[in-house]
Amino acid sequence: MRIGIVGTDNSHVDQIVRHLNAEKAGGDARVVALSGGRGRRNVTLADTGGIPAIVDEPAALLGLVDAVVVADRDGANHRDQAVPFLAQGLPVFVDKPLSRTVADARVMIDTARAHGAPLTSSSALRWIPDTEALVARSAPGGRPELVVVSGPADPAGDHGGIFFYGIHAVDIALRLAPGEISGVRTDITGTTVVASFTAGDTRVVVNLVKPGSEDQIPFHAMTFTRQSMVQQTLTPGADYCLPGLEVFLAMARTGTPPIGYGDLLRPIEVLEPVATALREASGTAPREVSAVAR
Repeated sequence: MRIGIVGTDNSHVDQIVRHLNAEKAGGDARVVALSGGRGRRNVTLADTGGIPAIVDEPAALLGLVDAVVVADRDGANHRDQAVPFLAQGLPVFVDKPLSRTVADARVMIDTARAHGAPLTSSSALRWIPDTEALVARSAPGGRPELVVVSGPADPAGDHGGIFFYGIHAVDIALRLAPGEISGVRTDITGTTVVASFTAGDTRVVVNLVKPGSEDQIPFHAMTFTRQSMVQQTLTPGADYCLPGLEVFLAMARTGTPPIGYGDLLRPIEVLEPVATALREASGTAPREVSAVAR
């Protein structure tokens, strides 16, 4: 399987190239072409992984690859980068976030459906062992009544602000809380953005904490029913991207997306109104600001 990567500045690409090319640990899958990113970095990746092709434009990957990883760090670019490959029926993994708007996410999903192209996207933390353990222990035989997830995210950060890191905590929360999203509320203080909403019958609270100058809080999740509470600190290991990569490779081989397309939309349905509330609150003195998406 010939893999092309669009957007190589993302550190996730290093893990992908090492796993597939240097270690040959992904079966017959190899990264064979790169596009985007800094020129010197592309040369280094190509040398490390024995990658034969570096192309200027993503569209130039067509004909060279069987599947594509869109790894650009800014979700605002993902629609334009992914759609040409989906329109040709190729399997595509869009690294987090799928997009920065529900409208862009819908275009990708509609294109995937129209051309029979399997599409997936997720936070790498969705598939790590700590998250799998938490899912297995939470609300056995049912679903939690309350989910609380906390993690770092910088509203003013590069590569899309709250989307870039906020997607991790939101995606974890939504794996634990199935169902339609409603009533997204955003509360903002000087250091924390709190998104609260309902997913199906589950109340969800996501605490996004601006990192300090050196340290950041760990990712942590709790689930509650009337009878129980389960909690887990979620620690990404050195190879935290690899479980999600293997999920993508399985999708490319079988044609079956691991996440339903309705579920692909849900993190963006949460984060888009949060980003809107942050824009509306920007420029004000640090104080509590609340907004509710109706």
